[in-house]
Amino acid sequence: MSLAPGSRLGPYEIVSPLGAGGMGEVYRAKDPRLGRDVAIKVLPASFSNDPDRLRRFEQEARAAGLLNHPNITSVYDIGSADGAPYVVTELLEGETLREALAGGSLSARKAIEYAIQLAHGLAAAHEKGIVHWDLKPENLFVTRDGRVKILDFGLAKLTHAEEGSSASRTNLPTDVAGTEPGIVLGTMGYMAPEQVRGKPADARSDIFAFGAIFFEMLSGKRAFHGDSAADTMMAILREDPPDLSVTNQNVSPGLERILRHCLEKNPEQRFQSARDLAFDVEALSGLSAPTARFASIPRVRPNRVLLAAAAIVLAAAAAAVSYFLGRRAGTQVVQPSRTYVPLSFAQQAIFNARFAPDGKTIVYSAARRGNAPEIISVRTDFPGGKPLGVAGVQLLSVSSRGELAVLTRVRYIAHALFAGTLGRMPLDGGAPREVLAGVREADWAPDGSGLAIIRDVNGQDRLEYPVGKVLAETGGYLSHPRFSRDGKWIAFFEHPTKFDDRGGVAVVDLAGRKKVLSEGYWGEEGLAWSVDGREVLFSAGNAYNNFKVYAVSLDGRLRIAAESAGGLTILDVAPDGRWIASRDDYFRDMLVQAPGETSEKDLAWLDLSAARALSPDGKTLLFSEESGSVGVNYAVCLRGTDGSPVVRLGEGSAQDLSPDGKWALAVVPTSPQQLVLYPTGAGEPHRLERGGLLGYDSARFFPDAKRVLACGNEAGRAVRCYQQSVDGGGPRPVTPEGSTLGDLSPDGRMVVAMTGEGLRLYPLDGGSSSAIPGTSVDEQLMRWDRDGSVLVFRSSEIPATVERVDIKTGKRELVRKVGPLDPTGV
Repeated sequence: MSLAPGSRLGPYEIVSPLGAGGMGEVYRAKDPRLGRDVAIKVLPASFSNDPDRLRRFEQEARAAGLLNHPNITSVYDIGSADGAPYVVTELLEGETLREALAGGSLSARKAIEYAIQLAHGLAAAHEKGIVHWDLKPENLFVTRDGRVKILDFGLAKLTHAEEGSSASRTNLPTDVAGTEPGIVLGTMGYMAPEQVRGKPADARSDIFAFGAIFFEMLSGKRAFHGDSAADTMMAILREDPPDLSVTNQNVSPGLERILRHCLEKNPEQRFQSARDLAFDVEALSGLSAPTARFASIPRVRPNRVLLAAAAIVLAAAAAAVSYFLGRRAGTQVVQPSRTYVPLSFAQQAIFNARFAPDGKTIVYSAARRGNAPEIISVRTDFPGGKPLGVAGVQLLSVSSRGELAVLTRVRYIAHALFAGTLGRMPLDGGAPREVLAGVREADWAPDGSGLAIIRDVNGQDRLEYPVGKVLAETGGYLSHPRFSRDGKWIAFFEHPTKFDDRGGVAVVDLAGRKKVLSEGYWGEEGLAWSVDGREVLFSAGNAYNNFKVYAVSLDGRLRIAAESAGGLTILDVAPDGRWIASRDDYFRDMLVQAPGETSEKDLAWLDLSAARALSPDGKTLLFSEESGSVGVNYAVCLRGTDGSPVVRLGEGSAQDLSPDGKWALAVVPTSPQQLVLYPTGAGEPHRLERGGLLGYDSARFFPDAKRVLACGNEAGRAVRCYQQSVDGGGPRPVTPEGSTLGDLSPDGRMVVAMTGEGLRLYPLDGGSSSAIPGTSVDEQLMRWDRDGSVLVFRSSEIPATVERVDIKTGKRELVRKVGPLDPTGV
């Protein structure tokens, strides 16, 4: 069908032709109902009766119609006129990336900027279950304002239906062959090896194409090219692209490593998600959007131990200002100017803060020394706070009626999280009235009539409202519940691993219908609703020290709402638009006393090093580096206790060293997570079968190093411990649900694990379990000692008291106290 200017197609008036291709003709048109210009793709009349082409055309429209993201072309409508189907999309002004590359390579800055946008667009599609399958410069459009748009989801493979749709599964047909005989689906030169081989492809195939495109933007040359189609296919299967340093001297080694990671032949060795890829490119480049930059933060690590969290709203960090009130002008998308006003000046860890109903009073909980919180009140017109006179109480929420929801009998867990007994307390002070034990977080409904709570029930984290009605649950953990201003939604963070704050932002209505708005963050802390109630504001980033405040709408539109020189954590938003936020500085020291030495030395690598295991001779330390500088999935590292240089083994969270020191066991925090063995010398990593496990809390080697003990959760189940062989075979449960963070006896015949009542022993031969006398739920298991006792400490104590506990009698022996000379901010 050829359409003349002035003719109509359905309700649309054709203005002029824009182009044509194998999938149809494209026209500029006017939608007189809304007064906007649009683009219309029409399937040619000669193809209308071709079932295969018709199927692909409908598939493009249906797949793209599920997506709503600034880096993906928006689909407005679909219809049919005179037997010719058409799809209506936004009209783009600019050029394709192929046209932009006509003059050769792009600048490194421009290429990185486009790559970040492309990665975010892919992440949005993959999260909806949509794989593009045919990424290439021709299918990427660069608008005049520098926005990258992904075009043509005509080859997309819909792997599952969008969450919340009426059907639990949508099976759109997919092509297995291209338009030429003998050519597999995709475009030559950008296909992943698995596509070339005709094997099943998934989101990681798009990541390979991303790598090929990124290479071309940086070098001006195709990553894989031959004199014939067969030669190009062989290059994809067998060859690596040339070093970028040959063609672009401005490409850093770190950026080239990311690129190589995208172009791995084996999909298991590539980035496992486009969200992770975007974060890594952003972290390395310093860019977060076409017009926004990460501030360059010098990493100054004060001479202190453990994790110093100088934090949130009214707290001065170990470095500078920490409480802010920020004023936001209306709901405009362009970031307005803001004024930041410090209201507290003491160095301390601040855990939570809320506006009182009068809008002039702010209530916050903080700890000057250690992690025992107290509640403090401060007025915005008079800096300096006044304690309410109740120590050991954590603030949760302030109601519209001026009543506090608090935790008493608190036990510190991690980050700004405590567990204890939910209580209600007058704003002007006085003793709390206890309501419910075993609660971690809560938020008042807008009318102050009730509380939504988060608590752990038999290893499953639950969001409940009213108390007892489960709206959401997970085997990981939930945090930061906040009611929307109209009371129809509760926003919260969902984290796949217990007390690792990576994860995503979700909302749930009061009937339990959940929507994930944005996910894949290295860490996230702090959440509130915007003044108009249309967006959820939250703090996240690729390192605590450069957290930004993001805003995400209920339809998933994401933007940067605020950033600062240092970590910025949002805590509350007043009805007039003022924010409570905190300026945060974090670091962690890693102290080791090496064999033969009489004092400790700090072996921390970057800002968030965490020791995991020592070799039997005490000369080698296995640790995790959780700094955002190493990537969103952390790093598994080795270091000699003599202070020798760090050896980075791979991504993930380190768990254990094999008894012979040849293997490091790690969890790679992808979704779902993966248990991996890294060789400490020459060799290749080895991934263990995951079975039905979605996430892991811990993992240990058996004494024979032929098996591992892994504690994690399956879908719909609480955490428990499993054993499996390193040579093959899936995990097999060895403890009941609700038991985790297990360790093995020196002979490998028994598991000790943490439960809701304390530490418990589980024989692997199937005998009955037994409790270790005198242990409690607030004690952390360190290790099963070689003499048959276990080592424990309480995370709520600073300094930490490490004790040896006899597993039969419960008799305790002090090992040592561990902590800093100055506990301020720790």
